Amino acid sequence: MPKQKKKLITAEDLYNLDLITDIEISPDGKTVAYTHQRVDKKTEKKFSNIWIVATSGGAPRQFTYGDHVDAHPRWSPDGKQIAFISNRNSETQPQIYLIPFGGGEARKLTDLKGSPMTFRWSPDGNSLVLMFRKKDKEAVEMEKDEGKKKLGVVARHYDRPFYKMDGAGFNPKERIHIWTINAKNGKAEQLTDHKVFDEYDPVFSPDGKQILYTSNRNPKPDLNIYEDHLYLMPSKGGRFKELPTFDKGEARLVSFSPDGKWIAFLGNEGEGDWWKNTRLWIVASNGKSKPVCLTEKFDWDVNMTCINDIIGALGMTRPTWSNCGQYIYFQVSRHGSTSLRKIDIDTLKVEDVINIDGAVGKFCFDDKQDKLVYFSGNMTDPGQIFVRDMKKGIDKQLTKNNRKLLNKLNLGEIEEIWFKGSDGNQLQGWILKPPGFSPKRKYPAILEIHGGPLVMYGNLFMHEFYYLAAQGYVVFYCNPRGGQGYGEKHSKAIHNRWGTKDYEDLMKFTDRVVRKPYVDKDRLGVTGGSYGGYMTNWIIGHTHRFKAAVTQRSVSNLVSMWGSSDFNWVFQEPFGNKPPWENLQNFWKQSPMKYIGNAKTPTLVIHSEMDLRCQIEQSEQVFVALQTLGVDSEFVRFPNEPHGLSRGGRTDRRIERLNHIVRWFDKYLQPRKRKK
Repeated sequence: MPKQKKKLITAEDLYNLDLITDIEISPDGKTVAYTHQRVDKKTEKKFSNIWIVATSGGAPRQFTYGDHVDAHPRWSPDGKQIAFISNRNSETQPQIYLIPFGGGEARKLTDLKGSPMTFRWSPDGNSLVLMFRKKDKEAVEMEKDEGKKKLGVVARHYDRPFYKMDGAGFNPKERIHIWTINAKNGKAEQLTDHKVFDEYDPVFSPDGKQILYTSNRNPKPDLNIYEDHLYLMPSKGGRFKELPTFDKGEARLVSFSPDGKWIAFLGNEGEGDWWKNTRLWIVASNGKSKPVCLTEKFDWDVNMTCINDIIGALGMTRPTWSNCGQYIYFQVSRHGSTSLRKIDIDTLKVEDVINIDGAVGKFCFDDKQDKLVYFSGNMTDPGQIFVRDMKKGIDKQLTKNNRKLLNKLNLGEIEEIWFKGSDGNQLQGWILKPPGFSPKRKYPAILEIHGGPLVMYGNLFMHEFYYLAAQGYVVFYCNPRGGQGYGEKHSKAIHNRWGTKDYEDLMKFTDRVVRKPYVDKDRLGVTGGSYGGYMTNWIIGHTHRFKAAVTQRSVSNLVSMWGSSDFNWVFQEPFGNKPPWENLQNFWKQSPMKYIGNAKTPTLVIHSEMDLRCQIEQSEQVFVALQTLGVDSEFVRFPNEPHGLSRGGRTDRRIERLNHIVRWFDKYLQPRKRKK
C-alpha cells in the first residue's frame, strides 16, 4: 500500500487539538486523573472533563461527561473519591463536587457565591482548604433583581491602585481568603477575613493541625508588593504567626517536609530586580531560624519559563519533598527546556530526574513515591502524560492525545543553532524550514520575537510557527539577552536598557540566518507579541531591512504604559524604578514611539480590546503614527479578548488572527502566491 502523503497544518487545526490541562496521581499509584479540554466549534466554547488512565498502561477512559468545565481534580487521601471544581449546574458559578472513583454520580459539595480557586485535602480526608473570593454584595443584589441585571453596572469605585487583572477584568471589592469545606456535608467556614489583605496558597501541615499560607500584610500592599511572607495558623482558624522570610522579597508555592519541621518555597530576596533567578528556599516551621537558599550557587531559574502557544499542563509545581525528607524535587528552565531535578538539602548535590529536549510541567508522586507522573511537551507534541517507575528508572507514556492528527501532518524540520551575539555572548536559536523544503530554492523568512521579556523560546510546540512554515516561510527565532534560562547576566543585560542588547542580538541572529543559501535576504518579515511587539516596533524605527512587520499586543510608549497596565506602577521597575514625572527622558528614550518617525516598513497592527496588560492605546499610537507618516499599515482589533489571545483566546478569533498575519506577509513577501 503506497505511503499516504502528509498534509500541511492549518489555522483551523486549532479546533482539533485537545489539551491535557491538569494531572493528579492516585495515592496508591495505580491511576492518573486528568482534565481533557476540547473546543466546541458551534458555540466557540471550551469544555473540559475528567479522564482517567492506569499507570500500568492501557487506553484512557472518560470519567465525567457534559458540555461544561470540570477542573482541578484532586484525589481524597484514601483514593476513594475525587474532588473537583465544575460549572456543570451554573455556567457562571462554579462549585466543588465529589465523585466516587468506584462508580456513581458526581455530588455537589458546596453552595458558594463567588470564585472558588485552588484547594487541597486535609491529611485525614475530612475537609478541604480552599482559596475563595466572595461575590461582592452589589453583585449578589444585582443577580436577584432582573431590572438591575439588565441595566448592568452603574459605576466602579476603587481606592487602591491594583483594581484590574488581564484575563479576569475589573477586581471585585472582596479579597481572597482561606476557607475550609467539610468533605461530608459541604459546610463552608471562613478562616481569614480582612478588607485589605489577601491570603494565598493554603496547605495543611502533615499532622493536619496547622495551615500554612502566604500573605502581604503591609497596610498598603498595592504600593509595597514585595512583602509576601509565610504564615501559620491553626487548622480551625484563629491567631496566626509569621515565619521569618525576607524584609523585602517574594515567597510562593509552599510545601511542608514530611515531618512538618521544614517548609520549602520558591522566591527571591529584594525588590524590583526582575532579572533575578527564582530560587529554592527552606525555612524551619518553628520560626526560629532564617530561610536558607538551596540554589544560591547555581545560576538557574527555578521556574517554568519555556513558552508555547498550546498551553496544556505546563505550569509550575510546588517544591516536592521526598518521603525521607532529604531531597526536594523542583523544575529548572534552562537553554530552551524545563527539566525536573532534585537537591540534597544537606550537601546541596543536585541530580537530574528528567532532563529532556522539552519541558516538564505539572508533576506528582503517589504516596510511596514509587511512581512519578508528569506532563511533558516537546517541539512535535503539545504534551502527554508519562509515568516513571522510580525504582527501575523506566518511563512510560500513558496518553496519545492528538497523535492521529499529528501523524498526518508534515510540520517541516527544525535546526537548533548556537551563535555569538554582539558582545561575543553565546545565544541559542532555531530555524524552522517549510515542509517540502528544497535547498535549491530561496525562501522568504520571518523573525519571531517572544514576549516577556523574562521567558524563553525552546523545545515546545508552536502552532503559529508551523502554520507560517506551511505557508512557505522559513521561521527563525532565538532567545536574545533579556530573557530567562541563560543566567542572570543574560537576563540583566537589558535592565533599564530595553532596545539595546536585545536589538543587537536579534540583528546578529538575522545576519546569521540570511547567510543561509536558502534564505532570501530581500524578503524578510518580523513579528512578535507583547514585549515581542515592543521589539517589532523598535525594529521598524531603527532598520529598513524587513519588508513587512506584524506588531501584536505591543508596548510602544513607556510613559503612557505606566499606570494604564494591570502591572500598574510596578512597570517602572525595569526602567530606573522612578515614575515618569521623575524620569521622563529615560522612559521616552526606551519607547519605540520616539523613533516611529523613521519607520517605512509596511506594518500590520493587531491588538485585543480587553487587553489590560498592554492597553490597546499602545497599538493605537503606532497605527495612527504610521498612517500619518504614509506608511502602508492596517489595524485589526479583536473584541472581548485579553492579552493572551494567541494562546487562549476564542478559537475563531485565534484563526482570524493567524489568517491576517499570513495575508499581510504574503502581500509583501510572496506577492506571486497572493495573485494565485
